[in-house]
Amino acid sequence: MKLHAETLRERIEPLFRENYSRLGELGAAVSICQNGEPILDLHGGFRDRKREQHWNDDTITLVWSATKGIGSACLLHALQENKIKIERRVSDFWPEFGQNGKENVTLTQLLSHSAGLCALDEGVEVTHYDAVIRALEKQTPLWPPGSAHGYHARTFGFLIDELTRRISGISISKYWRAIFAEPLSLDFWIGLPEELNFKCATIYPAKAGRLSEAENRASGSDFYRDLIKPGTLQRKTFTSPYGLYAVSDMNKPANRARDFVSFGGIGSASALAKFYAMLANGGEICSRKFFGNDSIKLITTTISDGLDRVFEIPTAFSSGFMKDSASVHRKIFGPSANAFGHPGAGGSHAFADPENKISFAYVMNQMEQSVLPNEKSLRLVNAIYAP
Repeated sequence: MKLHAETLRERIEPLFRENYSRLGELGAAVSICQNGEPILDLHGGFRDRKREQHWNDDTITLVWSATKGIGSACLLHALQENKIKIERRVSDFWPEFGQNGKENVTLTQLLSHSAGLCALDEGVEVTHYDAVIRALEKQTPLWPPGSAHGYHARTFGFLIDELTRRISGISISKYWRAIFAEPLSLDFWIGLPEELNFKCATIYPAKAGRLSEAENRASGSDFYRDLIKPGTLQRKTFTSPYGLYAVSDMNKPANRARDFVSFGGIGSASALAKFYAMLANGGEICSRKFFGNDSIKLITTTISDGLDRVFEIPTAFSSGFMKDSASVHRKIFGPSANAFGHPGAGGSHAFADPENKISFAYVMNQMEQSVLPNEKSLRLVNAIYAP
């Protein structure tokens, strides 16, 4: 399918504006590309709840777990450049990892949320990187690796960051800037420089209220019930390593500056869309080839699919990216089975559709009560593909 800018704007802009008038959006931006070129960029609203700072075309904001896709791409690129096969064991590169039943955990299992390391038994603080790594090294898998999958909400970023450091010698935050962000002029950081705080929108927690019946069915009501119940796998997964539970904590410049690969990325919709445009175009953009065909295949090929032990609904993952589960009618990445991406808590969303060479990104600062994409972005996605 070929997107036409005027037609796309006619479809998308009324829905985007309605997000403010009907769905309670505060500030947001959407960006859509095809064939590596921007087709539509919209922004509106405010960076603050007092409505004193307008959301501009250079506004950046926290995207939570949408950072995981960025981090995964960095590890995959490091594997590509070092000619490392994804079937290799994690302990081949990170020897201390191979303890307590993790000796044969593979890169494939780790990247597809199948390693059984979604929560930690040891209480370590999320800002203490070395302590978290030591706890992961000692952790016994919570299920036999490769036998099931469950979303690694907080631990995933530490796992892929440490692997990238072991293989490339630098952290994912530095790898991202050097390999992707600076060459492509992308306004996206994992660890925001202090001098850029003036561009950053304030992020706000979801307003009090119950999920609608439809949202409960779509998102898995058992998950939200179990998330607040002490001792459940869901609770442990989203609270370990512990700390920085309040959304407002992530508005502090000191925490924005931390390189949390699981949930700390800050950037613009256009930057995310351009990055995914590269992935949607076979790893190439701006006359530069970043990924070969083998790496793109790893990104597009589903590895784990079925009931997610954490989300308690069917989910699917490729090598670090989320996919639509084959067993779920409700799609979050459009109609193509090859599409992939990663959403962020509260409403941020980004993906690539290689079949149609389309990329999409939606970012916002008023969170909703959902960890998967909600109506604000999904209506826009559906409009892209409307006949």
